[in-house]
Amino acid sequence: MVSSSSHPDLTSRSFPSNNIDVRALFEILTGQKMPDGSPRPYRTMSDDFEDLVISNDDRPLGKEPSPDEPPKDVNVGCINPYALVEAMIGHKLDRHSLHTARIISDFLQTDYEELFDMKHNSVLYAGLKLNEENRQAEELSEKEIRILEERDLVTPDLSRVKTLNDLEKIGLKEIGDIRIKMARMQNGKLRLIVDGQSLGRTVGNHDVTETINDLVLPFRHGKEDREWTPPNGSWRDINEAMFRSIPRRFMMDGPQFPFGGPSSFHEQYQHRFDDPTQGASLNSWLVAAIFSVFWANPAMINRATRMVAGPMDRSQRTLKVKFHDKGGRNNAKTDTVEVDYQIPVNNSTDMPIYARSSDGYESWPALYEKAFIKWMTNTQDRDHVDMTQAHNGDPVKAMAQINGREPRYYFTDRHSGAELVGVVRSCSVNKRTISPMVAWTHATGDMFRGSNLVANHAYSVLGWVSEGQEENQYIIIRNPWGVTEPRGLTSYQGLLDRVEPEYWPPAALLDRDGVFSVEVQAFKKYFACIGVAK
Repeated sequence: MVSSSSHPDLTSRSFPSNNIDVRALFEILTGQKMPDGSPRPYRTMSDDFEDLVISNDDRPLGKEPSPDEPPKDVNVGCINPYALVEAMIGHKLDRHSLHTARIISDFLQTDYEELFDMKHNSVLYAGLKLNEENRQAEELSEKEIRILEERDLVTPDLSRVKTLNDLEKIGLKEIGDIRIKMARMQNGKLRLIVDGQSLGRTVGNHDVTETINDLVLPFRHGKEDREWTPPNGSWRDINEAMFRSIPRRFMMDGPQFPFGGPSSFHEQYQHRFDDPTQGASLNSWLVAAIFSVFWANPAMINRATRMVAGPMDRSQRTLKVKFHDKGGRNNAKTDTVEVDYQIPVNNSTDMPIYARSSDGYESWPALYEKAFIKWMTNTQDRDHVDMTQAHNGDPVKAMAQINGREPRYYFTDRHSGAELVGVVRSCSVNKRTISPMVAWTHATGDMFRGSNLVANHAYSVLGWVSEGQEENQYIIIRNPWGVTEPRGLTSYQGLLDRVEPEYWPPAALLDRDGVFSVEVQAFKKYFACIGVAK
């Protein structure tokens, strides 16, 4: 650095002021308002240095591990249970309440802890089946899906059952061979929970009601000639629907700002976080890919769809998006598609049934989802697109289809923990990814009990954090459901379910619901593959 004493004449010269407004630059690059409020405690500069450890990794310094051969077929997908139940009952759920788990369990007719693993044939994997040998999902055909009628779900009257023989008389066959799910002794009484599927059917991955089929599955069962519209839904302009729902949500949820704050309507409903959130569909692979591209480079996403810019202004009612040919299924030739603002909206809540923003006041996530499905299905109709056609897919390839780069895959059973976190670090700046990354979980495993970690599900990879030792390196991920389970419902070894800016500074830039920190060895256990598009 040159001091003024070395060049005295510099102090007397007049230079134009070219100072950059750091706040404005930040908001242009990220598309987010710079967080205000009281200062948070800073990590010291020494905290950002890492301890050197002895590693068995013999790769040349600075060289990334070689990517693996791309998989032939990927069937990743899991329904967002919160959005599905909301679409079925026409009512918004409190996603931070412990009671919501009971509501979801009752409506989906499955014990909560069995919803999130394919081995239990959960309805959240409707249209998919488990290949137990390789712990992967496979597609079911339309012939393998059964539409349940009301009489199929009726259960017998058990009030007169006195003995085990009575259970056989009302339809519980071969009672001696029935699987016992739980058994315990209490006060001299043996309490059993047994499988009662032979007494009454429940919805599952093969068996669905007509409502669930029309909401999430691409099968029409003889109704192919009819235009698809989801149950209790209608095609409406998303901005007008959101504008209409504001008074209702304002009364139900309360004001988003304290009294005495912003006074104008525009300021009061200006978006805080517009992170894409999955709706009532299996397409976690697509929503995670959209968010990952948006997170790594917001400039790649056209978000000029602001509701508060004037919901009655019809001067701009279409969105154009370019997607890229990457081969295989869920794909088309490189092209720019145009969609209007008509999306499926729930008639009861005036909310999008499928992808939406985490704050509920942005339309671009729903329009991007619609545009991608229109492109991959080669739908000619600019207005109406069958949203169920993006039933399952490959999240790594989807990122490449959005940003035009090349997909790279790293399967966790072929790489060490150090290599996996090294891939994330090589794609990051200041611990935040600058190349979009996703990961998907195994289709089954004893560790999947509850919705904080879900089998056969795609997650966005947002960055990494480290305390200096390999066993203390964490990968930051986001569930596209945008939900973090209430504490006390489930717990996972190696998972931190609350990621705050003090721990990982980029957390200040997003809605932190659904954001987790997974220790790298636990990551290898839960996840099957991690990928990047660059």
